[in-house]
Amino acid sequence: MSRVGKMPIALPAGAEATITAAQITVKGPLGSLTQPLTSKVKVANNNGSLSFEVADDSREANAMSGTLRALVNNMVNGVTKGFEKKLNLVGVGFRAQAQGDKLNLSLGFSHPIVHQMPAGIKVETPTQTEILIKGIDRQVVGQVAAEIRAYREPEPYKGKGVRYSDEVVTLKETKKK
Repeated sequence: MSRVGKMPIALPAGAEATITAAQITVKGPLGSLTQPLTSKVKVANNNGSLSFEVADDSREANAMSGTLRALVNNMVNGVTKGFEKKLNLVGVGFRAQAQGDKLNLSLGFSHPIVHQMPAGIKVETPTQTEILIKGIDRQVVGQVAAEIRAYREPEPYKGKGVRYSDEVVTLKETKKK
């Protein structure tokens, strides 16, 4: 069995898990998330601790136990603490402004970019060059951050563009005569 799949998940106070044959639902103070289950992995709730067991000895079942455990762990962390991604705008005149569930970006194009946030995702702009994306679903938070970064990825010569706060852009040297 996978090493990740062997570790149980401790449910913190305020979080509860409901397991049915087709899906698992985790509810917490920040919201509720569901994940479909596969027949290759058995999930059990033992007094506030979720454990995962393979149903058969196949490679697929072994892999799915670790994958499902990681997904459920992210769900538990999401409904209790939440997830956030921070983006920085690097470049002269690059600005971001949050308006409700929309993000207005000025990234040096001839037109402003308006990015509509999906349900359950909040966006904040502490300064004009910082974007903070928050939500309970880790996959959606990461996807929204990637979509915003894709509007203007950091270029390799000056480093201008939208980058993650912890991203290191290696700059290339310009051509010499």
